[in-house]
Amino acid sequence: QVQLVESGGRLVQAGGSLRLSCAASGRAFSSYTMAWFRQAPGKERDFVAAVMWTGFSTFADSVKGRATISRDNANNTLYLQMNSLKLEDTAVYYCAAGRNPRLATGATQYDYWGQGTQVTVSS
Repeated sequence: QVQLVESGGRLVQAGGSLRLSCAASGRAFSSYTMAWFRQAPGKERDFVAAVMWTGFSTFADSVKGRATISRDNANNTLYLQMNSLKLEDTAVYYCAAGRNPRLATGATQYDYWGQGTQVTVSS
């Protein structure tokens, strides 16, 4: 099994930046597609970004140009760098892992989830 633990969520002013981390356990981490999702109060869980073991990645339109996803396979760690944060970025951010042969953007396509980390953007 794979266990995921997110960290790095905090209160940040609009226009600021932050980096979220996700520490993963499991011998097959490098073979998994890893992703970030987010969920605001009363909203559905939305896709943010995903990266394959090769480093090939994709982003939601809402964060394209402002987010960078990366992974350190040697240390079983996933990262999400967010810049130019907006109020609309406020949400609980979750990392996810799945045995996907290609990049996937649907929550149901991932098998393992972290507990989430809160990101709050203030004006």
